[in-house]
Amino acid sequence: MTGLRRQTELPDGVERLATRVIGCAIAVHRSLGPGLVEKLYEEAMAVELEVANIPAQRQARFDVVHRDRVIGLHVIDLLIDRSIVVELKSTERLNDLSRAQTISYLRIADAPLGLIINFNSPVLKDGIIRIFNPMWSGLQRADRASATRSPHSPPSASIP
Repeated sequence: MTGLRRQTELPDGVERLATRVIGCAIAVHRSLGPGLVEKLYEEAMAVELEVANIPAQRQARFDVVHRDRVIGLHVIDLLIDRSIVVELKSTERLNDLSRAQTISYLRIADAPLGLIINFNSPVLKDGIIRIFNPMWSGLQRADRASATRSPHSPPSASIP
């Protein structure tokens, strides 16, 4: 992948929002630099997102369900406009567990995109990982809509 933006099956609005969130993270990194604890980056991200007028929920809580029973609660660092899960890190290096956790968070939140942002990187763009949720419910709605649309009809503005 070259750069931070990648062509996916995501709606343009989610892509634009992801670009804005990454811009906020870059502003935080430029101001604070690497090496601080995650909580401080979360506080700074909350300020940046508010200034940018980006709807964000800190410490978003979600029920974890197994066999139709709630078995616990999970807290996600940042949920942006109910569509982007942001997992903040301040670690020497990201590992496969960070990716696996974010994929689980995407399923729990039913969000289309996850961003892992590791602020402990000399250059922040090297510390950002984008993860697409192939199980996102909006994807199935989009697939159904495109399957029922004639190739000659214009795309609909709303998906049932």
